[in-house]
Order: sequence, then C-alpha cells, then structure tokens
Amino acid sequence: MGKKGKTARLKRKPAPRFWPIHRKEFVWVAKPSSGPHSLQQSLPLTLVLRDILGVAKTRKEAKTIVSEGKVYVDGIVRRRDDFPVGLMDVISIPDASKYFRIMPFKKGLYINPINKEDATFKLSRVENQKITKKHQVQFNLHDGSNILAKPTSSEGTSKSTYETFDTLKLSLPEKQVLDCITTKEGNFVAITGGKNIGVQGKIIEIEKTEAKKRRQALVVVEDDKGTRYQTILDFVFSIGQAMPLANLQEAAAPV
Repeated sequence: MGKKGKTARLKRKPAPRFWPIHRKEFVWVAKPSSGPHSLQQSLPLTLVLRDILGVAKTRKEAKTIVSEGKVYVDGIVRRRDDFPVGLMDVISIPDASKYFRIMPFKKGLYINPINKEDATFKLSRVENQKITKKHQVQFNLHDGSNILAKPTSSEGTSKSTYETFDTLKLSLPEKQVLDCITTKEGNFVAITGGKNIGVQGKIIEIEKTEAKKRRQALVVVEDDKGTRYQTILDFVFSIGQAMPLANLQEAAAPV
C-alpha cells in the first residue's frame, strides 16, 4: 500500500540551496511544518536559532528555547522549532534584546537585524482580493493571512480600499493596518525573485499591460548607484514611499 500524505522528513541534499547547512555532514535536516510560507521560501526556526544566529548549539537547545516561549514571530509566541519563517516575517527574542526581519537577498533570504521600534510592524503584500457573502472585501496577503474591510462603494461592488500588489504596514501582533504603500513609479521596492533578487531601489517604469497578465508586466528598478534592473511585477515588493521602511543591512548574517 502506498504512503498517504506528506512526509515529515527532509534530506539535506534537496533542501533549499540558501539554507546555511553542510550538505554531506549529516543525512537529515529539520523540515518546516505546514504554515504561512512554502518549503522553498522559508526556514524552520531551529535553523535560524542554531545555524544563523548561533543562540543554540544543537536542535535540542533550540527546541528548549522555543518551547519556553522565548521566540516571537510577528508578535506571537511560537513553540514549535519547525515553524516556518519567511519573507518580511519579524523574529523577536526579547530576553536577548534581539530583533530581526527576513529580507530578500541575492542568495535567497537574509536575517536582517532591526531595532525594537521597527519590530512593532510588518510589511505584507496584497496578493488577491474578493468579496465575501457578508459584502466585505477579503484581502489575501503574501504570508497566507487575510484581512477584512468594507468596500468603499456604497453598492458593495468590488471597489476596495487597497489594490493587488499594494503593501500594507500592519501593527504587531494585532495586525491593524497602519499605512498602505502603493506599487507605483517613484516608490521604493525590493525584488523578491528572479536573477535580480535582493536588489532595492526606486521604480522607474511599469509596463502598461493589455494582452497579458498584470503579474507579468515588466518593471524597471533603479538602485542608489544608478544601476537599472528589469524584472516582473510579481517579483516587486513595495517597501516605502518617501523612504524605505525596511532596509537591507550588510552587517547581518546572510542565509
């Protein structure tokens, strides 16, 4: 009889390439549990604590730290060491006064140190939206969470406060909308996929789409050195208007 469902094991060789592990030192590695991010775009907490931050020497120590409620993800205590953390998640270790935001980097993801004030909010991109049976607009965010809002139209049509690809600044842990960053020319963005992943800069131009999906629209991004990059709208994550709300600090430990 064949196996049913997913396996709870993961060998090191097929693990995501940006994970900071030795491929041939051991056979197995902690596999992220089901959660807000996919396997290829996340890290289990135990890898963050042991292999990146160095606050634990073994997985057993990492399990103890997490089970004691000393690690917060997006302002919520997580007690499973295999909980998946991914793009823009905020990791807080209050006892050690350490706070981090996961940012895109040229190798994949980057554990970026931030201050305590910056750890009070999270940036989430609107991936999709729909009208519920109660005539509310449900916004689907990039981390799998949803928020509800009333349509701005009195007729209850699909016209809503936020648009797809907008970035919402959410308070933690309440996840109340503090601000909205639209994806338009002149705003700061981070590229989250493709060969230019990790690049930050301003949007110079967004292609007008008519015969293809908007997600595939070409976007030109210029960094602070004046170098221009081309990517698609699906790989663009708005991070600020007058100034970036999330910067990539080179002093952090790369993933």
